[in-house]
Amino acid sequence: QVQLVESGGGLVQAGGSLRLSCAASGRSVSNYAMGWFRQAPGKDREFVATISRNGATIYYTDSVKGRFAISRDNAKNTVYLQMNSLQPEDTAVYYCAAASSAYAAKLGSANYWGQGTQVTVSS
Repeated sequence: QVQLVESGGGLVQAGGSLRLSCAASGRSVSNYAMGWFRQAPGKDREFVATISRNGATIYYTDSVKGRFAISRDNAKNTVYLQMNSLQPEDTAVYYCAAASSAYAAKLGSANYWGQGTQVTVSS
């Protein structure tokens, strides 16, 4: 019932910034907690950030705290991930997901997934 399309990825120098967007179609994202995940080459998928339906609850993985910020605009049916102070270890394919709750997303559970957008950070 939900289709998710990520955009905004690309190549950036270490210390730089990118802003990822996730546009949804079908059911409104206001019905879901939204999350971001990433997968680096040769590594498992990793939880990055999640935000509850009304934005009151936000979780980040420790490695991005203070650098990344998740936000949502339900009127635009879009969720964002602002990434600052990027480092080479942030290089990965980033995936947007819709989940039943922020707590579920934190544990890696989601109902719908996007196709991903590549983020590459050079040193």
